Amino acid sequence: MLQNRTIVLLSAMTSTSTTPQPDSSLSVSKPHHERALQKGQQTKQLIIDAALRLAGQVGLEDLSIGVLAEVTHMSKSGVFAHFGSREELQLSVVREYYQHFSDEVFFPAMQAPRGLPRLRALFANWMTRVAVELQSGCIFISGAVAFDDRPGPVRDALASAVQTWLHALTRAVVQARDVGHLSPEADAQQMAFEIHGLILSLHYEVRFLKNPGAIDRAHTGFENTLLRYGKFAPQPL
Repeated sequence: MLQNRTIVLLSAMTSTSTTPQPDSSLSVSKPHHERALQKGQQTKQLIIDAALRLAGQVGLEDLSIGVLAEVTHMSKSGVFAHFGSREELQLSVVREYYQHFSDEVFFPAMQAPRGLPRLRALFANWMTRVAVELQSGCIFISGAVAFDDRPGPVRDALASAVQTWLHALTRAVVQARDVGHLSPEADAQQMAFEIHGLILSLHYEVRFLKNPGAIDRAHTGFENTLLRYGKFAPQPL
């Protein structure tokens, strides 16, 4: 899912011979081609945005080119032309969702100092996003339920996205421990596991059980986790 961006550098060959005159036909067709390409990219992005909203409601599994065509008031062939398959449509949604998640949760938190300030920022940003998703649904969670036992590119993309995020969360815990904000004995992976568990429990409590106090309990659980792994926390016997 998280494809590396490869930058290809094209170096132009210079010649000592007479400089050729530009082809006027190319100078006219190039802007037209660029406009068509830009329009195609804009249309594809509009489709992905609509698919992202729809997937939040019905899940990735029920996302189809036919349904999306109805939502976007486009023909099936028009939507299909931008993706080529239902699976590629689903992959595009996973990539877009992960990008939104990174932009809203991860990158803003990187502005905070390393240690507890950054870890708190990550959790606060995560909770802010969850507050919205409690109404629309989380693609990572619904996708895990739908694709947990279905090997393939969509499952791989979902798992890769979640693993990348959990790695970043674990890294923030390690940094908090390294700067002395947590106990030297703090288990970073265990702490990240528990924080992730708070978010999963929150979704279950609110969306399924309709528990109105779940958000406050999640915040309390996070603070208790920090205390338990804090610098002056008592060590287990």
